Amino acid sequence: MLQKMTTNTDAIMQIEPIGTIQTPYDEKFAVPRQPGLADTPATIRFSGDYNQMDCFRGIEQFSHLWLIFQFHQAVERGWKPLVRPPRLGGNDKLGVFATRSSHRPNGLGMSVVALQALESVDGKPMLKVCGTDLVNGTPIIDIKPYIPYADAIDNAHGGFAHTPPATELAVNYTPEAQQQLSQHSEEFRRLVHQVLAQDPRPAYQKQASSARIYGVSLQGMNVRWQVVDGQVLVLDLNDRREISS
Repeated sequence: MLQKMTTNTDAIMQIEPIGTIQTPYDEKFAVPRQPGLADTPATIRFSGDYNQMDCFRGIEQFSHLWLIFQFHQAVERGWKPLVRPPRLGGNDKLGVFATRSSHRPNGLGMSVVALQALESVDGKPMLKVCGTDLVNGTPIIDIKPYIPYADAIDNAHGGFAHTPPATELAVNYTPEAQQQLSQHSEEFRRLVHQVLAQDPRPAYQKQASSARIYGVSLQGMNVRWQVVDGQVLVLDLNDRREISS
């Protein structure tokens, strides 16, 4: 005889972050729209009961990890059943569950990243990963190993995003920007190039012929740039702390 099972919905939804991720992206604008599009370095630090090395024993045998996280900057704005995917130019609407929109009922997302190292800092775990598409300070809900035979499906079809994004834009620099970038690490210079080559402008602005100047915040630096004749031109870099003071 089947018995009706009761569930405690409140208990099911009591989820707490296991830690937070530190990335170069100070704001949502210009964050790659998918993981792996830029060699973004990041570190994950943990808290509470999860801040112990035993939780990560054996994780080094995997090359990649799944990060389950919360779209913490989008939660308060709620969600809608229909969204406008940037990949479709920001015009066509699809159901939220047919997209990877950050405006979701429970605000959860998942990204695959490359695991670079597990380090012990004062006896506490710290993960170094690469290829993230998350804003700095994003709460991490869970971590799972990426299993190639189960997670990579050869004959899968990706709907409206079946193929990679369009060809990257060329990125050029003014003499001032070149001089300023020379004072930064090769890792930071590569990050600036990869992020801007993705053309992070809103989809509805990409068709307009405008010399509008944009600013993107990376690792505390405000990078000003514009698109000229289909190519990115980096104008200059300024420390955000100096701008706000």
